[in-house]
Amino acid sequence: MVSMLTVDNLTAGYDEADVVSNVSLNVIEGKITCLLGANGAGKTTLIRAILGLNNIRAGLVTFSDKDISSWATHDIASEGVTCVPEGRRVFGKMTVLENLQAGAFLERNASVVMQRLKQVYDFFPKLEERSDQLAGTMSGGEQAMLTIGRSLMSNPSLMIFDEPSLGLSPLFVKENFRIIKDINEKGMTVLLVEQNVRQTLEIAHFGYVLSQGKIVASGSVDSLKNNSELRAAYFGSA
Repeated sequence: MVSMLTVDNLTAGYDEADVVSNVSLNVIEGKITCLLGANGAGKTTLIRAILGLNNIRAGLVTFSDKDISSWATHDIASEGVTCVPEGRRVFGKMTVLENLQAGAFLERNASVVMQRLKQVYDFFPKLEERSDQLAGTMSGGEQAMLTIGRSLMSNPSLMIFDEPSLGLSPLFVKENFRIIKDINEKGMTVLLVEQNVRQTLEIAHFGYVLSQGKIVASGSVDSLKNNSELRAAYFGSA
């Protein structure tokens, strides 16, 4: 198994406080690797550090054998890393099509953009139907689709999903996880950052558990399902 993204003994935080400390993890190429943790565990800080949005105090982040620890965010994006942020952050006063086109802002070849657009519409026919609709008038589930589609428009090698279940109805949560699994089965490498343990462990291959800024458990999904600490913390039984 080949590691596409490696985080090695990373420490990061805000001002003088360390939020995550000595965190190490591997995102395996072609697989779904999950990062589980409750609110305040440090998941968002870790993602921001990987994406170059937080200064890394110590440790390394390597992507496709390149040390990207000190890279600017736009350089990391152009290398093939994209993040689907929590909260369905669409450009509300722009159309669906304009939102999708914004995802391909680094691509100057119009025919390539059109090809990517077709691929996104194959995933999400509803987005094609609504291409002229203002994104801000769409339902929460539709905006979630649009956010994923916009990220796909950058033609990434690695997609980071930050809390894709946040604020969605159970029906749309199930649909979102189905989409993530489908994207992975078509070859996309995924880092899935979530609190929803049950749904996440149904589709992931490997995982890590973050608590108070430290990795407290890791391994295959089967091993995590049988981990007594994880079961006690999330399922209410040891």
